[in-house]
Parts: sequence; C-alpha cells; structure tokens
Amino acid sequence: MDKVGIVGFYQVKLYSDANYGRYEMIFEAVRGAIDSAGLKKKDITTAISCTNDYYDGRTISNCYTVEVGGGYMADESKVEMDGAHAVLYGLMRILSGNHKLSLVWGGSMASCFPYHAARLYETDPTWERPVAYVNDITAAGFQMRAYLEKYGVSIEDIAKIAVKNRKNASRNPLALQEAQNANITVKDVLDSEIYADPVTELMVAQPCDGVAALLLAPEKQALKITDNPVWITGVGYNQETYYLGDRDLTKSMSMELAGKMAFDAAGIKDPKKEIDLAEFFEAYAHEEVIFSEALGLVDMGEGTNLNSEIDGDIPINPSGGAIGGNPPCGTGLIRIIEAAKQLKGEADGYQVKDAKKAIASGQIGMCAQNNIVYILEGGN
Repeated sequence: MDKVGIVGFYQVKLYSDANYGRYEMIFEAVRGAIDSAGLKKKDITTAISCTNDYYDGRTISNCYTVEVGGGYMADESKVEMDGAHAVLYGLMRILSGNHKLSLVWGGSMASCFPYHAARLYETDPTWERPVAYVNDITAAGFQMRAYLEKYGVSIEDIAKIAVKNRKNASRNPLALQEAQNANITVKDVLDSEIYADPVTELMVAQPCDGVAALLLAPEKQALKITDNPVWITGVGYNQETYYLGDRDLTKSMSMELAGKMAFDAAGIKDPKKEIDLAEFFEAYAHEEVIFSEALGLVDMGEGTNLNSEIDGDIPINPSGGAIGGNPPCGTGLIRIIEAAKQLKGEADGYQVKDAKKAIASGQIGMCAQNNIVYILEGGN
C-alpha cells in the first residue's frame, strides 16, 4: 500500500477574539496550505472540513464554507469532531485510490459562542443536563482529583506541566498571546481562578479563534510535490464508554488502545526509545500526564517525573500544546501540523534536536472520551 504524506500546511495565528471574518480566516488557512506546496486550487480533488453545528449555531455548518474552504467543484465533506479526525477522513480518501490531493481544514471562532455551555449537550439529557452539575469542567476536576489521590501526586506537580507548556508557547509566534508567558511560575498557576477543584484557570486549554489546514497526497504524488514530505506511518483511534461513572478516570483506556493501534501500524515496539517527541491535545494540564502513561512513554503513576522539556528525554508539546491555544475543531489538526514542523526542522525557536518520529493526537468528549493518535516520520 502506498504511503501517504503531508505535503503542505498552514495555521492562522490564534486569538482570544480575532476581530477577523471567519470566512477570511478559513480562506487564509486553505490558501496558505496550497501555496506552501506550490500548488493551485484546481489540484485539490477532495476537501474535508471540520466544524460543529452546535458551535456554529446552525445545522449543516459547512454550508457557507465550501467555497472559501477549497471545496468548490471538488469532492467535499465534513467531520463534526476534532480536526485530527478530519485528517483520518482525508487519509481514507487518499488510500481509497480515488484522490491525489486531499485538503483538510478545521477550526472555529470560540469568541462567537459559549464553548463550555455548548459542551453541556454532551451530557445525559435526562439526569445531568437539566442541573448542569456534570460538564466538561467539573468532569476535569473529577479526573484530576482521582489521579492525584491514586498516585499520591501533588497539585504542584500538575502545575509544572502548565508552566512548561505556557513557557513553550512563548516561543511559538502562532500561539495564543494570553497563553504565552516566559516568566510564569507554579505559584501563578496555583493562585489562578479555580475552575473545578483542583483544576485552576491556568491549567486549562483556553478556547480561542483559529483555523488550520493541511494537504495529503499518496507517495508518488507527494514526492512530485516536495522532496521532504512527512509520512503518516500509523494511525489509531478508540472511544470509551459514555458515562463517567463507568470509567477509571485515572487512566485513558481510549488513548492506550488508540496508541497500540497506531504503534502496530507503524511497527513501533518500544515508544520510549523510538519516539522523539509528542504533540498532545491536552484539554487540561493533567491530561498530558495521563496520555504519556497511556502511550507507554513513562510508567503508570510516573508521568510527572518524565522530563518532557524541549531538550528533555521525550519532549511533549514543544509548541505549547493545546494550552498554547485551543480553537475548537482545529486543535488536534494543529498538533499534527506542529509535529510535522518538528520533523521538517521548521519549528523555529522551539525545535527538538534530531527529531525523526513523532506522535500527534486529537480528542473529543469529556475527560478525553475519544482519542486519535498519529505516528509521523520525516525523511524519504
């Protein structure tokens, strides 16, 4: 089977309130991805968008984005999950043999809708939704508290993850300005507003405005477009049960199974030794620790002891991760783009040395109910 390569990408800078037309933002991302590959709009054979009807406040939320999103006079479809799931859809279109260039874009403008209120529709409509006590924020509090108590980890240890990612974001010019802080301390994180005890505001991936796009092509086509594609060598995905009470929140079974599927496809036997870096969609700082353990990058309960700095044992979120900016429907897609930058040596200011293999992930659902994992490799 042909390999599939990432041959172009583009991300619009993230803003808490872009004051910038949404359609212009989509056009900039799509046009930027096409230009980065030296191609024309007519070269696109399939366009996959990632938007959400609840966030956009209308059904068929892609109905007005087809033209600016590169779908005019091309095969066009939509994914209503995370941008990383849209990449899987685009990947399938390429592997079907019916398409030579797949455009994938995703993102939204969270300044225009109440993100956390919209996510209340993920809860049980009979018992949970009417009282609104269980939501994505309180669920994160349950998850973090469960992890702390099971492994005897301190809140300060989780705060260090938030500090690392916000310092990393300060090196990334495309990250959300409000998330960039080169001088942030553990005390700053712990003293920030309580979201759902023990989660504080600075441990949260702030919803923001942003769009990103990338291009996929089969091996022969990819090598005609660029002499330095990034290959998708493995992908895995899994979803856990709907009810939080039926899950062990101290671990991520969906991430573990998604990772196993991706590692098997990529022929990876020992992630600790073979993976050079990871870009996780961590909606909350403690999720980065749980994901690292689920993927076998560190032993269970030892996630906070992993040196995940840019020059550490296994760098995690050198770009700042989702804590560096979380545009709904685009965050996982940006993780893939950031991992691709690292493998191409284009992550100016936060480049991981000698990066050859990377993990990128996306998620949806409360406490990362559904996870998708990509293994990316650089070089021909």
